[in-house]
Amino acid sequence: MAIKRFLSRRKRAAMNGRLTSAGPPATNHGGKLSARMRFSCQVILRRGTRVAFSTIFFAVISPLSPQTSASSAPPADSSTVEGKFRLHKFEQAIGEERYTIQQNAGAVEVASSFEFTDRGSRVSLTAKLRAAADLTPAFFSIQGDVARGTSIDASVEAFQGGIRVRLEKDSRESPRPAQFFFIEGYAPAVMQMMLVRYWDGAGRPKSLATFPAGTLAIEDRGSDQFQIDGKPVVLERFSIAGLTWGRETLWVDDEKNLAALITVDAEYDHFEAIRPEFEPALGEFVKRSASDAMAALAEISKKFRSAPGAEMIALTGATLIDGTGAPAIPDSVVLLQNGKIIAAGARAKTKIPKRARTIDVRGKTIVPGLWDMHAHFEQVEWGPVYLAAGVTSVRDCGNELEFITAARDAITTGHGVGPRLLLAGIIDGSSPTALGIARADSPEQARAWVNRYHHAGFRQMKIYSSVTKENVQAIAAEAHRLGMTVTGHVPNGMNAYDAVEAGFDQINHIDFIFEAMDPGYLSLRHSGKREELLANLRSFDPDSPDVQKAASFLRTHGTVIDPTMTILEMFLRTGKSRLISFEPGVAKVAPPLAEQLKNVGSNLESAEFRNAVFSNLVKVLTVLHRAGVPIVVGTDQTVPGHSVHREMELYVEAGFTPMEALESATLIPARAMRADKEVGTIEPGKRADLVVLGANPLDNISNIRKTERVIEGGVFYDCASLWKSVDFQP
Repeated sequence: MAIKRFLSRRKRAAMNGRLTSAGPPATNHGGKLSARMRFSCQVILRRGTRVAFSTIFFAVISPLSPQTSASSAPPADSSTVEGKFRLHKFEQAIGEERYTIQQNAGAVEVASSFEFTDRGSRVSLTAKLRAAADLTPAFFSIQGDVARGTSIDASVEAFQGGIRVRLEKDSRESPRPAQFFFIEGYAPAVMQMMLVRYWDGAGRPKSLATFPAGTLAIEDRGSDQFQIDGKPVVLERFSIAGLTWGRETLWVDDEKNLAALITVDAEYDHFEAIRPEFEPALGEFVKRSASDAMAALAEISKKFRSAPGAEMIALTGATLIDGTGAPAIPDSVVLLQNGKIIAAGARAKTKIPKRARTIDVRGKTIVPGLWDMHAHFEQVEWGPVYLAAGVTSVRDCGNELEFITAARDAITTGHGVGPRLLLAGIIDGSSPTALGIARADSPEQARAWVNRYHHAGFRQMKIYSSVTKENVQAIAAEAHRLGMTVTGHVPNGMNAYDAVEAGFDQINHIDFIFEAMDPGYLSLRHSGKREELLANLRSFDPDSPDVQKAASFLRTHGTVIDPTMTILEMFLRTGKSRLISFEPGVAKVAPPLAEQLKNVGSNLESAEFRNAVFSNLVKVLTVLHRAGVPIVVGTDQTVPGHSVHREMELYVEAGFTPMEALESATLIPARAMRADKEVGTIEPGKRADLVVLGANPLDNISNIRKTERVIEGGVFYDCASLWKSVDFQP
């Protein structure tokens, strides 16, 4: 998740593409990028700067398996089993985990060496576990890195009277429950395998206490058949909830040997661990994981989901803000039927048919469903979160093709829970700091990938950092020929002017615009001249010719900008302030996220620089808005759900009126995605995407946070129940 991604991702200034591909691969696709903050990553995240994600990593103990890999030996009174998993991020192979499981004199010892290279950064982890023959944990230790720039050093020990936990230099003791396991995060994969074996041998309890902290639940989700080397292989599927935020999916064989683990890493990015013999089926594992997790959420949602269908519903008495820019209408009526808006207006002018069922919403405010135009929908739990926040449409800005199409299709067919997903297919050129598998190293490859995404129903192409200008032009030309639009990062060696002239219709992240407006900053950024750099930042003039030239250019070309101010604010303003001081949503997120978010920022050494950068970004946003450049709300994740609201608050800080901020999350993104004839306003004939708020956002934009009901395609949801379904507080 986004919260996740910044400290590690922005540690490297060059956020280039992914690894190789001679063309679209036969089975896997996708790839996702996070926002890139080139102007601050080297300073903010330099030597030793990191966030302690203390609840994101886990380890466990386990029994000995008779056969854990193709090379393992049968069990004996004293035996050692060796095995390995291939590690992937966005389906790109990035490393390996090697492990041993030793059984001797009634005890089990597990050792793991877990290592990968992510966009040029080495991540290395070791873990050890000792357990009794029945797999009751005795001791566990884990040291190393769980993501780029994020380390862990922890141990857990069981004794007769309790459990002793050490995290870094802090220690504590807890009572010893009857059943428990030692686990701390998403890796190593062998520890998840041992967890499942322990749980199975313990009678499959509904919940299981874990240490250093938490409680998890494992659910048997049935079995699946895969074709491996032309032969059918049946594996048992399980989901695990509580290790991180959200569900993981894993498959084991009939001897409880782990075949594949589909999860997210400590950055909340897609992460997969798979036994080598199952690697050809990786894309199928990803797809089935998404479909199964969506189905599980759909089952949960039956308790708080209402689909009136052909029944006519009349929402009466609320203040209506229809999103067209017209003044708010007090004491309104909104008629809905079959997922569409039938009528909307003042009660005195809107007839309510006798057959309509009336819902009294006096004292409330109704607004159009909101958009997030820079999402990375990497977990199905984002679906309930977005709806609870009033978001009914999302542009996914880069993802694994199998995962995101499965999630989109589940929502579209009513087998999942979430906003409507409009997809942008990620594409990059090869580079040493690659992520994902979609590559365009020639115009031919560029056109092949565009066609592949178009065939899969993607509406847009997203260009990433290592695509050459020639290949940008090829991507844009083919996308435009097919009726798609083009967005993305400004690639290395190009500026915003070059990108737009090469075919970009939209640009992600306001930092690329800042760089075009302040060429002096670019020349100083890598110079090491700190005082000169600060002086340059302080002297930034929004009225300068360079700034006005860039704004005029973008307006003339109709270039749409999603600034992603929230993620920039999180890692800039937090130099002196805790995140919760300006984002109250932090107090309401699921416990694993709360632990992660509370440690974000607080880098006093670079606070002056960070604050100066963010101040200038706000000025750039003001300039773009005044110039008439289309601005759309986009978050790049950050604090799930809540950051959509924070983005709108920041727009008001930059000079937008509350109505303009609301339009940036409704009508303007609908226009940008060529969907304004379907959604974006509350008008007859449009899709019934509405939010019922407890207060009027035109009085105070922060009232946009007071979501009570959300209606997506005519389906009613209770927002408090949506939050709770994914362990958030309403």
